[in-house]
Amino acid sequence: MTEHTEELPLLTEPAGGVPGVIDTERGLQRCAEALGAAQGPVAVDAERASGFRYGQRAFLVQLKREGTGIWLIDPEVFDTLLPIQRALGDAEWILHAATQDLPCLAELGMSPPALFDTELAARMAGLPKVGLGAVVEQLLGVRLAKEHSAADWSRRPLPESWLRYAALDVELLIELRAALAQLLTDQGKWDWAQQEFEYLRRFKPAQLPRHERWRKTSGINRLKSPRKMAVLRELWLARESLAEKRDLSPGHLLPDKALVAAADAMPRTVPQLLDVPGFQGRAAKREAPRWIRAIEAGAASEDLPGRQRPDSGPPAPRTWKDRNPEAFRRFRTARARLARHAETLNMMPETLLTPAVLKQLCWSPPQSIDLDTVSTALEELGARPWQVEQTAAIITVAMLDPDPLEEL
Repeated sequence: MTEHTEELPLLTEPAGGVPGVIDTERGLQRCAEALGAAQGPVAVDAERASGFRYGQRAFLVQLKREGTGIWLIDPEVFDTLLPIQRALGDAEWILHAATQDLPCLAELGMSPPALFDTELAARMAGLPKVGLGAVVEQLLGVRLAKEHSAADWSRRPLPESWLRYAALDVELLIELRAALAQLLTDQGKWDWAQQEFEYLRRFKPAQLPRHERWRKTSGINRLKSPRKMAVLRELWLARESLAEKRDLSPGHLLPDKALVAAADAMPRTVPQLLDVPGFQGRAAKREAPRWIRAIEAGAASEDLPGRQRPDSGPPAPRTWKDRNPEAFRRFRTARARLARHAETLNMMPETLLTPAVLKQLCWSPPQSIDLDTVSTALEELGARPWQVEQTAAIITVAMLDPDPLEEL
């Protein structure tokens, strides 16, 4: 933290104080009526209990609209928050890092008809830091008292200090939206940002099937044989089933590194299992027979998984130089030129074009490379119109005449 930042005023509580938590149908109706009678965009946030509970559901929802103050809702006591959705009508929602909260809000029957993401706007504007606190400091000149972000929000009752933190998350979003909109307009990026917001609002991330999600286990690359991969798969599925049953985060039962270590060692007895790093906690000991059964199932499985899942896209570019030198040349040349263009636009290269899109295009280019085919390929890969406009010509030239290997 710089000396200048420390001199900024510290906001420790919302201007209207910290409201109570709504946990009754009557309270929810009162909230819906107040929000529906107000005008303008609505600031929205949600708190989850990642690392504590199974899944990513919301345990607190915060809203603010001009003229109504802040509302805090406990979604655990309601089947749905559709009354709030209906009350907001076609109002624009303001969120910070919307991809984190939109899925859990959708589970409650809430989805935005229009969206402004202050984190994404900060990226588009080229701000050096895009966390909520940093953006508020730079554009509004105040510091937010930020803590409890990794707290167990499933706890009841929620401590007053936690509610204060949650309320501050929406306290300044409306003012921040105005400042960012002006900045984007001044930079000539307002239309670009609107395309990004709409894409984000409609985006549905691809989900691996449940039986394939084990492939995202941290440290999986340590395992060098299909048999050990099969053991990891069975351990992961056993942990997932138990975590869901107990409503606990899977990592709370056993960390990923413990699963990988057990799949690598393949212990056959409970004492051997308990010697594996990570298997010393209560869940490891109490459920040891469960983990041994999973190891045995993986060791005996006839369904041995491959190293790479079918939908995982191109291999890592670091392997391209030997496997596909032409793709390597195309990718490195295009990446460098896009980075230079992003600098002129005052934004990060990954904001200008998602790295995954560039990798896929360079690994599997159109049969005939020209501006039209590259533009079409970019569109099919999910690039927004402004991105196609800004990058297609650069990529086309790079693919037609990539730099020599010795210059890369």
